[in-house]
Amino acid sequence: MAGDAEATKKRLLQAARQEFSAYGIAGARVDRIAAESGSNKAQIYHYFGSKDGLFDAVFNEIVEHTVQGTPIDATDLPEYAGRLFDGYEQHPEIQRLATWYRLERAGTTDPLDAIVESNRHKTEAIAQAQRDGVLPSRYEPIVLLSLVIHQAALWANMTPEYAALVDRTSTADRRQIVTEAVAALLRD
Repeated sequence: MAGDAEATKKRLLQAARQEFSAYGIAGARVDRIAAESGSNKAQIYHYFGSKDGLFDAVFNEIVEHTVQGTPIDATDLPEYAGRLFDGYEQHPEIQRLATWYRLERAGTTDPLDAIVESNRHKTEAIAQAQRDGVLPSRYEPIVLLSLVIHQAALWANMTPEYAALVDRTSTADRRQIVTEAVAALLRD
């Protein structure tokens, strides 16, 4: 039966990921999530405690997947930004969920340990690369990390009107622009 429970949780998380990315926390409906997953509302509450608990589980899963799947290489920040860009292209719901998280959870929850630890690790790696002379020290590590992350998400955070103009640019060209912009940040 444990396999059934894990399969049910997986289906619920997948359905919730789509629902939350489309409607946010407030707009998501557990009845739609249950129906989409082939489950029922009682199982959502049993496994996750609440709709908020389900959102937290979805968001934590995305954070862990991104952190593990896209480790930083402080010696090649342009390619790191390119790999982040690739993830946003392959999974556009990631940026939508992050936006909902910022909008609906700003100042209301404790920071997620996975994000705090990941950012600490990344800034330490950048600081070490700066001490080693691999990266310029024009920007302090947290600022440089922020610039790299935001460049990687540049296209994913466009308004629909601007995105329509950008759609004329190929994915490969957009990725190249991201990596070149990060490389330009690193020039002395």
